[in-house]
Amino acid sequence: MAGTRAHGRLLHSLLCQLCCGCGCRSCRSLRVSTVTRILYTLLHILASAVCCLMLSRTVAQAVREKVPFSAVLCQHLSGGRDCERLVGSSAVYRICFGTSCFHLAQAALLLNVRSSTDLRAQLHNGFWLPKLLVLVGLWAASFFIPEDGFIQAWHYTGVCGGFAFILIQLVLITAFAHTWNKNWLTGATHDKRWYLAVLLATTTFYTLASTAFSFLYKFYTHPAACLLNKALLTLNGSLCGIMSFISITPCVRLKQPRSGLLQSSIISCYVMYLTFSALSSRPPERVLYQGQNLTVCFPGVRQEELQMEDTTVAILGATIMYTCVLFACNEASYLAEVFGPLWMVKVYSFEFKKPSCCFCCPEKMEEELRGGCLTMEGQCLVQDERDRVVYSYSAFHFIFFLASLYVMMTLTNWFSYENAVLETTFTHGSWSTFWVKMSSCWACVLLYLWLLLSPLCLCGSPRHRRKSPALHVLRRRRTPQRISVSM
Repeated sequence: MAGTRAHGRLLHSLLCQLCCGCGCRSCRSLRVSTVTRILYTLLHILASAVCCLMLSRTVAQAVREKVPFSAVLCQHLSGGRDCERLVGSSAVYRICFGTSCFHLAQAALLLNVRSSTDLRAQLHNGFWLPKLLVLVGLWAASFFIPEDGFIQAWHYTGVCGGFAFILIQLVLITAFAHTWNKNWLTGATHDKRWYLAVLLATTTFYTLASTAFSFLYKFYTHPAACLLNKALLTLNGSLCGIMSFISITPCVRLKQPRSGLLQSSIISCYVMYLTFSALSSRPPERVLYQGQNLTVCFPGVRQEELQMEDTTVAILGATIMYTCVLFACNEASYLAEVFGPLWMVKVYSFEFKKPSCCFCCPEKMEEELRGGCLTMEGQCLVQDERDRVVYSYSAFHFIFFLASLYVMMTLTNWFSYENAVLETTFTHGSWSTFWVKMSSCWACVLLYLWLLLSPLCLCGSPRHRRKSPALHVLRRRRTPQRISVSM
């Protein structure tokens, strides 16, 4: 127990030193909730890195050539003659199975934890070395699971979990745009300078979306081919224009006075990112152009020249994708604690009392500092969850469970997992990955249009009209007063 606590204090101290080295003003008051989420994020990054290594064709070849007794080891682990079951998509499925079990077990164990004084909260915020050993043990144990039926069953589980995580990501991005617009327009009712901030942000996002559209049309199309790319780019660009027009129509603004172009510009940027991710994930085409047999429909130097593969675009796309994954894991757990189990619905109806430039963070840092400060080697580790947890522990691990399935499906090309290798996952991709990402793009548009148009249906219903006058009367009703008369 003492050794475990010592390792936990060491990790916390290293994070404090890193925070100070980056110039953070609050390095002397690093919060326990922040440290815990950072460490779990690092564990998830480690699991994803191991999956990438197991999926790499180069690593698989090196294992077969340089690891002693590899043939005997593969035979005892039922990995086949050339360890084909211990590398590639099968290995990724098993690593993600161990990671998913790790988070799902903690999600069940940490239900209804309300403060860090709960004994179960100590499991979440500490014991980092034993948890790392348990995670590695689950990875190793998953390779002893028989091949028969396991991969196919786990594949269907991954499909369901991956689609659920995509839905959560779409809800978060639409809620982010909705609350940002509502927050700053709340400030504009008191101070007209907030209108300038809204204008600058809207112009910036529309500029980014237009630049992305131009980039995609220039580098992901070709004069003699890529008709599907051209059609989808035209369709998605038109959808962005339709969303922007609907958001400022009089009928929408009558029911939602704070609807505007800021949220439409944010959604347009995200639609362009999803389009970029989808076009980067489709297989290239081959076409005979000017006497040359060219491979097209992925980034190249010029449209008239031979298009060469560029790993820079693949790395950029993978980085943005994984950043969105980590943002969703942390933000969803915070919203689940604030709004409860129905946070995916209640987050859209939240009203801000005052505007803030950083509205997505807790409003009062002073309230979190009341829990006390634990000093370690000159650093102050704030115990900010003694009265109430900052985020839902159970939801945090459940979202990481879904994120593990989403990463597994993305790395193994969703429905074309048999021949997936890392070297072509983010450059050539597959049609299944392409259509999954394109479908998520259209789902994002439909979700945002539903947020704009649903009040037109709900607010005009007879049930709502019957209840409105009653609420009016209740607000005007005065409390009875007692009058005493003295003789």
